[in-house]
Amino acid sequence: MTTPAITVTEATVHYGQVLALDRASLTLEAGRICGLVGMNGSGKSTLFKTIMGMVEPDTGHVSVNGTTPARARRAGLLGYVPQSEDVDWDFPVSVREVVMMGRYGHMGPLRIRRRADREAVDLALERVELTDFADRQIVQLSGGQKKRAFVARGIAQGARILLLDEPFAGVDKRSEATIVRLLKELAATGVTVLVSTHDLHALPELADEAVLLMRQVLLHDSPAEVLRPDNLALAFGLDVTDTTTGASPTSGDAGAASGGGAA
Repeated sequence: MTTPAITVTEATVHYGQVLALDRASLTLEAGRICGLVGMNGSGKSTLFKTIMGMVEPDTGHVSVNGTTPARARRAGLLGYVPQSEDVDWDFPVSVREVVMMGRYGHMGPLRIRRRADREAVDLALERVELTDFADRQIVQLSGGQKKRAFVARGIAQGARILLLDEPFAGVDKRSEATIVRLLKELAATGVTVLVSTHDLHALPELADEAVLLMRQVLLHDSPAEVLRPDNLALAFGLDVTDTTTGASPTSGDAGAASGGGAA
């Protein structure tokens, strides 16, 4: 019996008086792409932070590849692609330096760059089609190019589990297609991918499975089943009639329906 890539068991998280996760449970096997769907305030970002070991659950348990999130992170098993608003774009750093950050765990305390580190960075930049932009300041890139740079960081790191927080928000079609292709290639090699997204129309093409979250895991099934209007209504509290026509819940609607709360 193989060890699951991610196991979250009855995890509850509070921020002060605000309940962010309520006995959430989730198991993901290696080599799978899972879409995480829910309105603003449903706990998606908190679930990511809990899996990363950045937030300790009040109750419950989290394991990553059979060990603690902290140990998995120190071992370089976990890679994270943040939302754009979570990044300080004023900090002067090149695209190559951002991707090289993924190699820090391989360098030792003095962070001496070896040939293997440079080769891993070059290969990652090539895979995300950013070789020609390697020496530009990352702030000069488009939204989609920035997202690709953070995906490259995870590739260079050699992460076996990738968490992507809204990777398709504000990106161009080329970047979206490149990211989808890369995630599928990585999953084929055994990498586990958990993607938080509001882009419900891209989910069936991208994901093997999907999770519907509203502080609890309401449903964990195929994308087709999760995207059924009656199931989406459980999480969004909206009259979702057809996810194939473009009439999907927007983040603004979701935020209004949530009445606030932690993301």
